[in-house]
Amino acid sequence: MVFDLSFLTRHLPDFERALLLTVGLGVAAIVGSLVVGLLGNAFRNLPLPGARLAVRSYVELARNTPLLVQLFFLYFGLPSLGIHWSGLTCAILGLTFLGGSYMIESIRAGLDAVKKEQIEAGLSLGLSRFQLVRHVILPQALATALPGVAANCIFLLKETSIVGIIAVPDLMHLTLGLIGLYYKTYESLLLLTLAYLLMILPASWALARLERRLRYGRQFA
Repeated sequence: MVFDLSFLTRHLPDFERALLLTVGLGVAAIVGSLVVGLLGNAFRNLPLPGARLAVRSYVELARNTPLLVQLFFLYFGLPSLGIHWSGLTCAILGLTFLGGSYMIESIRAGLDAVKKEQIEAGLSLGLSRFQLVRHVILPQALATALPGVAANCIFLLKETSIVGIIAVPDLMHLTLGLIGLYYKTYESLLLLTLAYLLMILPASWALARLERRLRYGRQFA
């Protein structure tokens, strides 16, 4: 097997553009998922009948249906109801819908890990609700929740490989198109692999460093 180096250099700019789009898509999905995770936990703790059940139902629905099915519903199903969104919008919403359910559970685990005695001690010291959350609950909850949150972020970055099925010109969509046009399977897959490594490895390293800093302090960062 001989690699076609001219093919690699010729299509490298195409992969650069697809990589930028994929990174932007992943970042948007991660931010949206974190917002959903925070709002879901806030809503779950409201003194409203059915609040916990509603959040739990969403989590079960999102986690127990494939992302591909969710994307097909958004991109192909909603137009029959008169709702038309671009492929990129559907991709962001689908990834956020799935990722938000995992973020809710990760953040919930961090919040549940904070001992009630520490919350009661903070209240007895006269801390306001805001001070209690900022100085007592959040530092401990973040340290506990971060490994799960970090894993979900990497998971969402990798799940972007599916969105090409709804015509989003991401890395996978570009790779399949080049293979279909030029039959350069190995060259295309090499560029795809390098692009995903370039996207995921720095994110994984940064999240691991942040986790060590939160858990052990600056000297272990």
